[in-house]
Amino acid sequence: MIASLILPIILQSVEPPVPGWNCDDPIVQQEINWCAGQDYEAADKELNTQWAITRDAMRGNDADFEDGGDHKFDTRPGWFANLLEAQRGWLRYRDAHCAMEGYKARGGSLEPLLALTCKARVTRARIQELRELGERPVG
Repeated sequence: MIASLILPIILQSVEPPVPGWNCDDPIVQQEINWCAGQDYEAADKELNTQWAITRDAMRGNDADFEDGGDHKFDTRPGWFANLLEAQRGWLRYRDAHCAMEGYKARGGSLEPLLALTCKARVTRARIQELRELGERPVG
């Protein structure tokens, strides 16, 4: 219950809700939670940047494949369609998995920290996966 009320506040605020909060040395639980939210927001921003790069690479792969000519019998979805489906599934996985990690402290003030720390960690792993997908040449 507490986590569902606190989490939106943590993610909405770029400025510390309490003057003097410092993520270099957080002290109270709410400050630690807010800092975890800021870390997740940074990871999410990086994910969106990498998504655009990888999306463009997959669309390029699709265009190269279409230009290659010998594909008339290959009716499978393209690179981008598969990437988009995978990303949508990954988002559902991330949110459900990290909510479950937060349940280790379900209803307590530690729940947002556990969920947000998980979301930042899983998001950074996905960024690396997207980076690797975007670097692979067709062939």
